[in-house]
Amino acid sequence: MSTPSAPSDNNEAVARHNTRANLKRLLDQMIEQPERRADITHEVDEIFGQDKAVMILDMSGFSRTTYQHGIVSFLLMIHQMQLVACPCVTEEDGLLLKAEADNLYCLFDTVADAVRASQKITRHLNTANRLLPEEHRLYVSIGIGYGRILNIEDHDLFGSEVNLACKLGEDVGKLGDILLTAAAYGQLNDPNINCREEVISVSGLELAYFSVQQK
Repeated sequence: MSTPSAPSDNNEAVARHNTRANLKRLLDQMIEQPERRADITHEVDEIFGQDKAVMILDMSGFSRTTYQHGIVSFLLMIHQMQLVACPCVTEEDGLLLKAEADNLYCLFDTVADAVRASQKITRHLNTANRLLPEEHRLYVSIGIGYGRILNIEDHDLFGSEVNLACKLGEDVGKLGDILLTAAAYGQLNDPNINCREEVISVSGLELAYFSVQQK
């Protein structure tokens, strides 16, 4: 008869998982033991930290479509967008973390994979739009960042590149845009993907980003 592992071993293994419960435990420790803040911060990074490309997709036209046709029409459009976009993410070795409202949050090992998935999404949506009436056509903008992020249960993401990718995808991007942060552009090792540098002012600071040129 096999001998079960010691409870302490099991507890140690569970404590290395990137769960919300473990994050809460570590943050509680940081409050209770402020003198250990540096050590606990290092432990958080070891458990939750990843160097990844972050792709955040935002769908356009929520206010206009909802006002003209009602919320159910826009929910249908979100569903149609997901049916097109999600397989493109998987095909380029991406991980869909969550679909929240009209946004998709995805992770990739490389920026090039994230860009190729984004190009495939916009191309497939353009094809689908040929069959849809103008008021129900599907348009997205996409922001891509790269850097150290905290990944909580393959669902929630935290990090400056996450914030910048959100800014590009949701606020800066126009219909069909694929925009890269400067850090993401620095990791784009694919000569077949051409980008144009742009600059935007954010909170009084000049922020450079890069727009993928569609073929």
